[in-house]
Amino acid sequence: MNAPDSGPRPLHGILRRIDLNLLVTLDTLLRERHVTRTAQVLNLAQPTVSMQLARLRELLDDPLLLPGPQGMQPTARAEQLRIPLHDALHALGQAVAPPEPFNPATAHHTWRLVATDYTLMTVLQPILPRLREQAPGMRLAIHQLSPPLLSQRARQDDFDLAFHITAEAPPHLRRRSLFHERYVLAARAGHPVLKRRPTLAKFCRLEHAIVSPDGGGFQGATDRALAAVGLQRNVVLSVPHFLSLLHVLASTDLVAMVPERLAGNHPGVGVVSAPLEIPGFEMLMLWPERLHRDPAHQWLRSLVSERFRNEPSE
Repeated sequence: MNAPDSGPRPLHGILRRIDLNLLVTLDTLLRERHVTRTAQVLNLAQPTVSMQLARLRELLDDPLLLPGPQGMQPTARAEQLRIPLHDALHALGQAVAPPEPFNPATAHHTWRLVATDYTLMTVLQPILPRLREQAPGMRLAIHQLSPPLLSQRARQDDFDLAFHITAEAPPHLRRRSLFHERYVLAARAGHPVLKRRPTLAKFCRLEHAIVSPDGGGFQGATDRALAAVGLQRNVVLSVPHFLSLLHVLASTDLVAMVPERLAGNHPGVGVVSAPLEIPGFEMLMLWPERLHRDPAHQWLRSLVSERFRNEPSE
């Protein structure tokens, strides 16, 4: 009774026993059909090539190349190997070769960005003209930033680039500082409060609006600063987005403490210094480690960074 056929040997088992340099030598031998010429092509000593051929014969259990009247002649097994081996080595060489220089003009990428409406207006909107001009094949998919979920999304590799403040940035992400932001008092253009900085008492009597990203909140950093000196302001409106806040300010007599860059994006809104100092924030660009050395991603980060290159450090 014949023994059951065990089937072909696993490919990975064979590869573990073969030095890649041996396969390169065999590919050259099958092309040159001469040990001396092969040694010259590979910049090796002739005895080294002879030793490698002997090792290949042992591993593949075939003479591979035999003496002939015009150089060495491949065996049937070697002839079977010739084209597949050459193609495999060529494909491997392409796979591990350094990437070609990145060319934004011909690149096609869709990047997933996580941002608030604030960073959409102050960071991304200003770079869009240059992005469209220099990289017309690139697309940006903007996802709403939810600060409590940013760390989870980072662990799941669920975005390519994010923008968030230093105090709430996940520590394991790569980062680059873009700018420092300060708060100012904003109101509609022509509002009497814009004539001069209001007193603290008048500031508290004004009707304020506030942005509450989680919805429905009526307190923020300004209220904490006021509470520290025993004061309270009159907050009458809470909205979830800065964009809606700007429209409210431009069309009513409400005022709001807003990041200075944001107010500068709306022609119907003016600003004045507040009567108390509210801590500002540092804006970061964040990205996962997997994209740190990607040439296309490096180009995108440089495009963003260039926009804020001359920003003051504080």
